[in-house]
Amino acid sequence: MTIEEIKYDDQIQLNISGKIDTITSADFQKAVLGSFQKSNKVILNFQDVSYISSAGLRALVLGEKTAISKGGSMKVINTNSSIQDIFRMTGMNKIFDFS
Repeated sequence: MTIEEIKYDDQIQLNISGKIDTITSADFQKAVLGSFQKSNKVILNFQDVSYISSAGLRALVLGEKTAISKGGSMKVINTNSSIQDIFRMTGMNKIFDFS
């Protein structure tokens, strides 16, 4: 997994590629939570994410809780159909802002 951080005016976009699994989820979580130290608006670009495990979903939940506590927002964009299926099966599609 690789993560590229891009800062726009008042937001941070993380372009993630690869698999978010038990091995990489700690780095993913650190990147998401670290972004909220720089901005209260975070966009997660999942265009090149091929898989997300329950550990990755946990990191997303922590990111969403952080966004709420800071009065900010976290959006997940460009999810492919397999990632969308995982979000639907776990009910995460009702929690997160997807574009």
